[in-house]
Order: sequence, then structure tokens, then C-alpha cells
Amino acid sequence: MSEYFCHPSAIVDDGAQIGSDSRIWHWVHICASAVIGQKCSLGQNVFIGDRVHIGNNVKIQNNVSVYEGVTLEDDVFCGPSMVFTNVYNPRSAVERKSEYRPTLVKQGATLGANCTIVCGVTIGRYAFIGAGSVINKPVQDYALMVGVPARQIGWMSEFGERLNLPVSGRGQARCEHTGSVYTLKDNVVRKES
Repeated sequence: MSEYFCHPSAIVDDGAQIGSDSRIWHWVHICASAVIGQKCSLGQNVFIGDRVHIGNNVKIQNNVSVYEGVTLEDDVFCGPSMVFTNVYNPRSAVERKSEYRPTLVKQGATLGANCTIVCGVTIGRYAFIGAGSVINKPVQDYALMVGVPARQIGWMSEFGERLNLPVSGRGQARCEHTGSVYTLKDNVVRKES
């Protein structure tokens, strides 16, 4: 059995897999077929549904529910009270468990406090979703998204700093903190060094 911290108030169903050095805080519930990587932190009142896959070093802040159909890759940050969905058109009286739409959040992405991720989208590597934003379409790697519905207003470095690049076109920028160079070409950003 792996070694991780679990607060006594948390419920971890039999069968759940949790990696070493992870921390499970107050009133968390992890369902039986969830898989959670190493060095993760699940804040107070987090729910992890069945068949959820969470990578290594993922931080999930207080009051977040990660429902079936959601995959979080390594180094993802989920801000306080942000929301995932898994059914596009829910009705209380209509059973739609067979219609779950998968959501993929790729490595290093940040999902700001109180944002909503509508099911069926992919959020690119190191994308940054601003607090309170609503994501209802796929998000590119390194994109900075804000608003309801969200629109792209810029690009972010892997360090989490805004890059001095236009939203579209061409350009090159250096992250002030790391010195890494990012190139924008054909509306796609790539890290060069």
C-alpha cells in the first residue's frame, strides 16, 4: 500500500488508488475506481468520482468535484470552487449516464477559482483559465482565457506569467522569470528553450 496522508474525516472507498506523498484533507470523498497520482493535494470538501484519472503533483483546492469522465494530467491546478460537468444537457427526470462527455485537462494547466469547464472539451498544456470564466470549447496550449463564455486574450508561459505576444499572428517572447523563449506561428505557441 502506498503511503499518503488522509485526514480522519475523509472517505476513501475500497479500490481507489492513491499515489505516495499525496495529501487528502477534511471531508474529501474518493470513489472506488478513481486513480490519483503521487504528490497530489486534495483540499477540503473535494469529491473525486469513479473512473477519474488524476496525474502526479495535481493541486485541487477546496470545494471542487471532479466527476466521472474527467482526466487531469500531471501538474494541473484546480482553483477553489471551480466546476466540472459531465453531462451537456442534464435533466433530473432523464437518465443520461450513458451520455457522459469526457474532459481532458493537459499537463500544467491552471483552472482559476470559480471557473466552469463544460464537459467534452480539451484544455491544452499550460493553458490558464481566469477566475470565473466559462470554458465551452477546446483551449490551445499556453492560451490565456477569460470571460463568459471565455475568449482568448493572450498567452502564458509554463512559469505562469503572461507572455508579450499578440493573440494571433506571429511573434516571439521570453519569460522574464525563466528566460525560456516562446514562438507564436500560425496561431500556435511553442516553447523553444
